[in-house]
Amino acid sequence: MKRWALFVILGAVILGLAGTPAFAETTLEKIARTGTLTIGTRTGSPPFAYVNSRNEWVGFSIDLVEQLVLPKVSEKVGKPVKLEKKESTPATRIPLLSSSAVDLIAGTMTDTRTRRDSVDFSLTFFVTGAQFLVKKGSPIKGIQDIGGKRIAAQQGSTNARIIRERVPTAQLREFPDQPSGFQALAQGQVDAYTNDGIQLAGLKAKAPNPAAWDIVGDFYSYEPYGMALRKGDSDFRAVVNNGLIEGIDSGKLFQIYEKWFGPNSELPYLMDSQIKKFMIYQSVPK
Repeated sequence: MKRWALFVILGAVILGLAGTPAFAETTLEKIARTGTLTIGTRTGSPPFAYVNSRNEWVGFSIDLVEQLVLPKVSEKVGKPVKLEKKESTPATRIPLLSSSAVDLIAGTMTDTRTRRDSVDFSLTFFVTGAQFLVKKGSPIKGIQDIGGKRIAAQQGSTNARIIRERVPTAQLREFPDQPSGFQALAQGQVDAYTNDGIQLAGLKAKAPNPAAWDIVGDFYSYEPYGMALRKGDSDFRAVVNNGLIEGIDSGKLFQIYEKWFGPNSELPYLMDSQIKKFMIYQSVPK
């Protein structure tokens, strides 16, 4: 083979390989280069992630990252790493993650088989289920009562998908975030707002008149929350999981939970004993 032809073939092979994932920068390499772990999280989902009255971005999910995950990331890359937060919503979080605008989604994202086609998840750090928030005295008592009713849900949420599939006669209206969905309910534009029970409890607790609202219905879905990361990035996933596992083993994760959901918190939501057993089981070497 002539030398020039060989060079052309080799050049084509090199260019082709350069476009494959094997040459892409991993999340840990990106963090090591920038010195920053960027998470996508929420500004209006108390107590998981929200901006408080002092304009501080706080919450249970954020504490888990700051106290459990970030130290393990810093240890892995061999230098201090700072945390940067960017707002994400159900509609934007996977695109933000896929485009590398954020490295980790830490909020209220349910781990589902459909989402696992696009992203990977950490182990489960919270379990809740979908219910409805209604004005006190509403005839809606659960999913069996929403046919023909105006139901608000968040765009891109599993709740919206389930309502669409199970009760196609419901007038589903999707909103970009929790505050706008709750505002529609408060203004009488919809008859109920559906979301995970713990998030509805947070909205009710923060409302000007909490007694004016009821959370109704048995769970019509179970929602295990995990932290989402880019598909196939097993090294970074291992670091995130190691941080959460150490938090479970040491009890620190449960201390953080107590801070945000314990009996003396703004939103008491005690962890069921079976869920705690499940959390501990996740940390057992398989």
